[in-house]
Amino acid sequence: MSKIELHNCDCLEFMKTMPDKSVDCVVTDPPYGIGENNKKNLSRGGFCTPKWKRAKAKDYGEFNWDSEAANQEQINHCLRISKNQIVFGGNFFNLPPSPCWIVWDKLNGKSDFADCELAWTSYKTSVRKFSYLWAGFLKKNPEERYHPTQKPLSLMVWILENYTSPGDTVFDPFFGSGTTGVACVQTGRDFIGCEIDPGYFSIAQKRIHDAQQQPTLLP
Repeated sequence: MSKIELHNCDCLEFMKTMPDKSVDCVVTDPPYGIGENNKKNLSRGGFCTPKWKRAKAKDYGEFNWDSEAANQEQINHCLRISKNQIVFGGNFFNLPPSPCWIVWDKLNGKSDFADCELAWTSYKTSVRKFSYLWAGFLKKNPEERYHPTQKPLSLMVWILENYTSPGDTVFDPFFGSGTTGVACVQTGRDFIGCEIDPGYFSIAQKRIHDAQQQPTLLP
């Protein structure tokens, strides 16, 4: 069974305590500072608002998590403490040049959602594309949306299976609703995660615990 370590804390302070190259891979989706936590999401009718927050339309987490992008010190520590990294929104951050980007084609059609999302990686291989419809009535999976920037579980499983090995330790310093942790359970990777918002942290705890009860099942 995967070893799971979850922390409801400031990821920067936690990473400062971690030795160099102490985890095999950082897989994360940091805040980009584009306002998905409030006005942008509301302009879409709260489409990506988790059910538990819909009753309080202006409450998208206690820490207003997407008002600013992750800072460079946080990014630098991600590079320091891991052997490899996969960073969604890598185009928003100061990262080294890489030949290997992951392109998630969202198959969105005509909408104000981005057609694709990019993940920067430290790997020295080719660009790879994963196509998966995540929005609208034709989406492939009825997976519950808990977080405005939540990634599909199938995408995270695909990333882990293609870029990490069973038994590796994966760290996500911005784990949100815990999808990376659930994917680690289902693919036999160990997981360490940090999330500063207590509401999302509680959701992630439950999702990961539920996954541990059925570790081989994809929804």
